[in-house]
Amino acid sequence: MPSASKKKSAQRIFVLDTNVLLHDPTAVFRFNEHDIFIPMMVLEELDSAKKGVSEVARNARQVSRFLDDLIGEADRTRIEAGLPLDAPGNGASTRPPSGKLFLQTSPLDTAMPAGLPGNTPDNSILSTAFALRANHPDRAVTLVSKDINLRIKARVIGVSAEDYYNDKVLDDIALLYTGTRAIPADFWERQGAALACWQADGNTFYALPAESYSQFYPNEFLYGPNPESLEVRALRLEEGRVVFQRTRDFREPRHAVWGLQARNREQSFALNLLLDPDIDFVTLLGAAGTGKTLLALAAGLSQSLDLKRYREIVVTRETVPLGENIGFLPGTEEEKMTPWMGALMDNLEALAETKEGGEWGRAATAELLTTRVKIRSMNFMRGRTFLNRYIVIDEAQNLTAKQMRTLITRAGPGSKIVCCGNLAQIDTPYLSETTSGLTYIVDRFKHWPHSGHITLVRGERSRLADFAVQNL
Repeated sequence: MPSASKKKSAQRIFVLDTNVLLHDPTAVFRFNEHDIFIPMMVLEELDSAKKGVSEVARNARQVSRFLDDLIGEADRTRIEAGLPLDAPGNGASTRPPSGKLFLQTSPLDTAMPAGLPGNTPDNSILSTAFALRANHPDRAVTLVSKDINLRIKARVIGVSAEDYYNDKVLDDIALLYTGTRAIPADFWERQGAALACWQADGNTFYALPAESYSQFYPNEFLYGPNPESLEVRALRLEEGRVVFQRTRDFREPRHAVWGLQARNREQSFALNLLLDPDIDFVTLLGAAGTGKTLLALAAGLSQSLDLKRYREIVVTRETVPLGENIGFLPGTEEEKMTPWMGALMDNLEALAETKEGGEWGRAATAELLTTRVKIRSMNFMRGRTFLNRYIVIDEAQNLTAKQMRTLITRAGPGSKIVCCGNLAQIDTPYLSETTSGLTYIVDRFKHWPHSGHITLVRGERSRLADFAVQNL
């Protein structure tokens, strides 16, 4: 190592892989003061991916439109000098980028490591990053890719490589908002005269000075360490005070919803949110067997059939297969979606059980439920508006943030959306616990007073399923 080395500039050069742009078309605007370099092979792969109506094809075409706007009337000389990155006017970046965009205009000649075989697209992109590092010894050159194998190969030949982190909602999924907060057993006693209490409209309310309750989130539930401890929901900040409302205990038989009782504290909290007409958006997270879909359906049936609050229940989900795809399915939209809705049918069967009328009573109840529960495909949601509907989005962990935005904006006046999912069961490529659209909306909606979130922690399906979740 030489005794004196030239200090590298703080402004880095990021070489973007194709999958980064296909995952987030606005990625070129996400690197703040650093420069972006796009190899010619990436442009070729974008051209190949643009055909079709899939999300990937739409993203490829959007990237091409962004690049076309950035190039404008620039000639080769201006392109080689770097194009200014003017962020689009749709809020793609909260901090305007000040770096430049460079497109590969000529081959970058440099000796590649002998151990890099073949002339694949990945190796072409890798060789470009390798050449840039040699041609710019004063700049840190980093390859950004969501392809783990490409990042491994880059590090093997000495090229810095990173994942695309801008779409990460949180650094650690353990930091995700849970919707509940444990408080000490003597929390309320310690408040003394500062605690106010009153009753109105059959509900009990409490109020504390805002400084006594740090980090306020609307519709967050508080509970003590003992089963008999007071359980309340934080409602709002009002004149320097935090107002709480005592929750309804749905573990009691007299508060059963469509014949369903909550089996634990979190399920009772979830039903408080699902049955509140002032809550327009609810997210339910939890492992398999915690009752997410069952609770959502029971609350929907109660409000659509008994209370007449909603006209019908609409259920949809992302159709990501667990194993090999079985191919095209015949029939109408609802018939095509039926195989994907096994969980829905199982829960409807459980909710349709009735002791009155025997087999005829059960058949009549099942027929009534199927007329009020509509199964819809996500592929045809764009442009629709649902009025006075109770919408359940199941398996929401497989959706991207953009897909979530598309679905949630379908809600019209009088509608309610419930998103259910398990972040430990993500089947969509390039999505993780920290980049899932479900994680994104839980974090973004936690400050909105008309939304609520609960993370269900106890499996109630069966002792076998509960043991499997904990030990397998």
